[in-house]
Amino acid sequence: MSHEKTRAAAFPVDRNDAELIRGAHPPHWRNPDPTGPYNLVVIGAGPAGLTAAREAASLGAKVALIERSLIGGVCINVGCIPSKAVIRTARLYADMRDAGNFGGDTPKHVRVDFQRAMTRMRQIRQRISRADSAESLASGGIDLYFGEARFSGPDSILAAGQTLHFRKALVATGAHARLPTIPGLTEAGYLSNETMFDLAECPRRLLVIGGGQLGCEMAQAFCLFGANVILAQRDPMFLPGEERDAAQILSDALAREGVEVRLNTEVVAVRTVGGKKLADLVRDEETTTISVDEIVTGIGRSPNVDGLDLENAGVVYDANGVKVDDYLRTTNPRIYAAGDVCLEHKFTHTAEATARIVVRNALFFGRGKLSELVVPWCTYTDPEIAHVGLYPTEARQNGVPVKTYTVLMHDVARALTDGEEEGFVKIHVREGSDRILGATVVAAHAGEMINAVSLAIRSGMGLHALADVIHPFPMQAQGIKMAADAYRRTRLTSFWKQLAGRWLAWSRR
Repeated sequence: MSHEKTRAAAFPVDRNDAELIRGAHPPHWRNPDPTGPYNLVVIGAGPAGLTAAREAASLGAKVALIERSLIGGVCINVGCIPSKAVIRTARLYADMRDAGNFGGDTPKHVRVDFQRAMTRMRQIRQRISRADSAESLASGGIDLYFGEARFSGPDSILAAGQTLHFRKALVATGAHARLPTIPGLTEAGYLSNETMFDLAECPRRLLVIGGGQLGCEMAQAFCLFGANVILAQRDPMFLPGEERDAAQILSDALAREGVEVRLNTEVVAVRTVGGKKLADLVRDEETTTISVDEIVTGIGRSPNVDGLDLENAGVVYDANGVKVDDYLRTTNPRIYAAGDVCLEHKFTHTAEATARIVVRNALFFGRGKLSELVVPWCTYTDPEIAHVGLYPTEARQNGVPVKTYTVLMHDVARALTDGEEEGFVKIHVREGSDRILGATVVAAHAGEMINAVSLAIRSGMGLHALADVIHPFPMQAQGIKMAADAYRRTRLTSFWKQLAGRWLAWSRR
């Protein structure tokens, strides 16, 4: 998630940003002089690159790390961290407006201080970035180079004009926001995750293009800040890969909060008139024009493969990223890839997990496989939508019969006390067994709840074992146990019930 064209100068520098830049790309940093071949050269200091470099160095490897922009990559600087900080403040304003439902008095005037929210975000971003400052990496035994990196051969890289020879290398250059091909959009100006956190004030009217994770999260957050938000999604439902009832709950929540939801709608042209952005939207062959102050694009991310001269190293890639095998090796056996530059699921936690596989496989003859990872993910809206494992449609396509156990959150005591009863827990097992195939959770804290199921799948625990786990009461995670209890009840067949009844009758004699 790094090697991104995210320049330090792109930030609207305040005290927090200046401090972040001093740690993440010191202005007067002097690159070290290369000495001998490195055990591992890592290109990109995002989550994958940082994880690999730190882990390899801690094991005694000679490591070089190359970054052309800011240490931390997209996640810390313009992705996960700033977005979640902004979402949390937006939810605070939602709670204030909803105080009456919790026995409190709703303030007559809830004044949104957008600048203060963004300042808080920058404070948090800067605080988290300290752990991976340039100085801390260097003190950990890593040779840190700032500048462009490109392969000059199958075992060498040019970093800021210096040649680094390696025994193994890792491409961890991340991905960048994908721009939709809409006539006039570039000329009119737009925001992506790489620029939206530079805003000094909340737009009065905002168009969000794309109903994926980023689009839904930002549409909801800006609406709660007071913006009039229009969300245009080309598909008939949000989050096309998710279960339909999960996406429908989110669609209803967004509409209820004031987001103007336009599904089956495509933005076909943008222009600027009188300082306003005019966007033409088409649905069912009918065109409407809307006027907005800002446009946010959230249609996905594309891997950072340009400018690396991968051809010089014999590394094959295409528009979907660097090609790797199940061991994360590229077509050059000396070179590996990890994170967003080669993965379909572009998540920070997946980037870190694949980086650890690379360290073991590249340096210590490990045989870790990408296919063995159990990867959960979460959309951080309200309610959250989290998933792990297979969807029922995927299982059936593979000829695997599925049985689903569902618990509605309004039947979970803690969800009721918290006023967060929207959503459900669904756990899918192979029919006739308790083997967990996957799960979807829609709840206020779904991202936290899904971890129990992820652990169960990874460790080979069945749903029957989850029923034996004791939870503190009351907790929203009780929904997981309730689904497991539902499975256990189905195992009480008529034969066993009859046998138990006979035993109890005999014991009363």
